Amino acid sequence: MSAIGDFVKGVVNDVLQDMLRKASASKRAKRRKRTTTPTAAERLRRLERMVKPAKRQTSRRKTVRARSKAKRRSY
Repeated sequence: MSAIGDFVKGVVNDVLQDMLRKASASKRAKRRKRTTTPTAAERLRRLERMVKPAKRQTSRRKTVRARSKAKRRSY
């Protein structure tokens, strides 16, 4: 009986060690995306965006009229 118990214990031990070894080896360092330094044009664009206020939303009525089928047919 002890031979079977030793055999089972050995198998369980091997399986557990194998699982632990696989778990620790598979961890991989995450790579971070590096931000590139902005070009002069990009810097200028960002500054202009900050200085110039955003456009106000046009009224819903105007938007619907601009998209109406009758208007689109005339083009």
